[in-house]
Amino acid sequence: MKRWYLYPFSLVYHLVTGIRNLFYNLGIFKSTQFKTPIINVGNLSVGGSGKSPMVMYLADLLSKHYRTGVLSRGYGRLTKGYGITNYDSNYKTVGDEAMQLFERFKNRFVIGVSEERVPGAKKIIDDMDLDVLILDDAYQHRAINPGFNILMTDYNDPYFKDFLLPAGDLREGRRGSKRAQIVMVSKCPDDLTEEKKQYYISRIKPQHNQKVFFSSIGYDENIYAHDKFLPDNNLSYYDILLITGIANPKPLLNHLSRFSQRVKHLKFKDHHNFSDQDIKNILAEYKKLGEYKLILTTEKDYVRLKTFDYLRDLVYYWPINVNIDKKEEFNQIILDYVRKN
Repeated sequence: MKRWYLYPFSLVYHLVTGIRNLFYNLGIFKSTQFKTPIINVGNLSVGGSGKSPMVMYLADLLSKHYRTGVLSRGYGRLTKGYGITNYDSNYKTVGDEAMQLFERFKNRFVIGVSEERVPGAKKIIDDMDLDVLILDDAYQHRAINPGFNILMTDYNDPYFKDFLLPAGDLREGRRGSKRAQIVMVSKCPDDLTEEKKQYYISRIKPQHNQKVFFSSIGYDENIYAHDKFLPDNNLSYYDILLITGIANPKPLLNHLSRFSQRVKHLKFKDHHNFSDQDIKNILAEYKKLGEYKLILTTEKDYVRLKTFDYLRDLVYYWPINVNIDKKEEFNQIILDYVRKN
């Protein structure tokens, strides 16, 4: 959403972020580079652009070939400092994104958290003897210099149509896109045409060393609870209470509308820390539904909601994956970068 009345403040913000990036480019501000290959997944804007599913995709791909680690800041956790996610962890100790990864992949790869990216990266690489590290949401954290940047931009809200904070939602100017080796246009419609792809490419204007790819969200054919699952085509039989605490729930709402029109949506802010009162309100809304009913949420929200005992048997989550056009080419670029570095 554009806030034109704040545009004068965006000019100040542009000056500050521009000087900061210039100082990093000139080497006035130190940027640490590691011998171990590092892939950063980030964006220019605030809010959801599909970073978490992309991190999952990369970690799944790379862990089949290399000893892989993921490092995030652990947003929303109640702890500080460096930590490794394990079976004793929960969203309060490592954040919901790290727990989402662990719930799905367990120990397939190492999942660390650290708000200080440089010491955190050094520790996880050295302690875990990693072949490759994936950084989650560190595009503006230029104190660390990754060897490979993947810039995510939402198909429905691309950075080239946006403006700097606070008038728009960009964390830095559009020129920041030039640091990326890959620009991934995320959350594309399934019927995206070649003509539309070419339009986006023409607006992105990739440099000779950049590639543009397009991806869409792929929903699992089942929804899952802690000890059961339900095929998605059975959703039409239920009244559904949808709980979301993510930046952009629209894709989920659109997908769910294919299966049911009997949906009550309770929307919370991104990374919302659910309180006991929130759970009471959720249960009150749930009781208002018909005889056949269920609570549905996202995979990320599930790691928080399942900690409430009286919700555990009621709430289902809907896993998502990333579908990438020219998937084999994308995979090869990623694997080649790690192999050569």
